[in-house]
Amino acid sequence: MSEELNILLVDDHALFRSGIRLLLQGESGLRIAGEAADGLEAVKSAHQLKPDVVLLDLHLPGLSGLEALRLIKQDLPACLVMMLTVSEDAQDLAEALRSGADAYVLKNAEAAYLIDSIKKMAAGDSTISLELTRKLIDPSCRAGGNAQGGRPVDSLTPRERDVVSLLAKGESNKVIARHLDLSENTVKIHVQNILKKLSLSSRVQIAVYAIGNGFGAHE
Repeated sequence: MSEELNILLVDDHALFRSGIRLLLQGESGLRIAGEAADGLEAVKSAHQLKPDVVLLDLHLPGLSGLEALRLIKQDLPACLVMMLTVSEDAQDLAEALRSGADAYVLKNAEAAYLIDSIKKMAAGDSTISLELTRKLIDPSCRAGGNAQGGRPVDSLTPRERDVVSLLAKGESNKVIARHLDLSENTVKIHVQNILKKLSLSSRVQIAVYAIGNGFGAHE
């Protein structure tokens, strides 16, 4: 991924796209590479532009945001997708994460939060607030055992459980490394192992899994 992040902006409201474009154009390291007004156009533009990041509305005419997300992730797995939506529905969040979304941000978020979330996502750090995760998490994930399609939590080592607890708090690799007295590279390896063991695909899914299974609840 280049130092400048090329972004594809997808939303069916032209006024909203205009506002986000003006916001991001003034931020160093971020560049709007293209725009799309519906899901089908989003998929086509993603293939043509191969952006680093897609900001994708959930509810789009024709091909939905979730359907577009699945197609983009299927063909361009390295492309990072942030759902930028008004929906606070738990099912929408859970389905987006299961479909491969790398972040889920509400449209009423502060400008600084959105920009910070995009940069964190590109750096591989958590990009969904603990408060939003707790508010939107699917109640079925709290039953323990197999959450988000993962294998039993008992498959994790004690150190991996430590990492999961910190991910549940939204901590970055740098903070986790400092807290556990590890190198950032070692933390990255732990995260990859956790993803494999729990059959998850992103740090955000780990955070949702963790909160659903009580990690960090009393820490």
